[in-house]
Amino acid sequence: MPVEEEHRIVCRLDELLEERGMTLTALAEAIGVTVVNLSVLKNNRARAIRFSTLTAICDVLECAPGDLLDVG
Repeated sequence: MPVEEEHRIVCRLDELLEERGMTLTALAEAIGVTVVNLSVLKNNRARAIRFSTLTAICDVLECAPGDLLDVG
């Protein structure tokens, strides 16, 4: 069985929120996702993200997926 490797995707949600003067709670309310789920993403512990969630985040933050996610 193959050993699962650590992913190298880094989430820049903290930076984008700060640039826009928005809190994680406000974003969660705006997109209809729990603060806990966004916190998991923000802290780079997420193993997956739904395209619908990614789209909603990008719509509210007026960014592209590449602004939010990077390869570290």
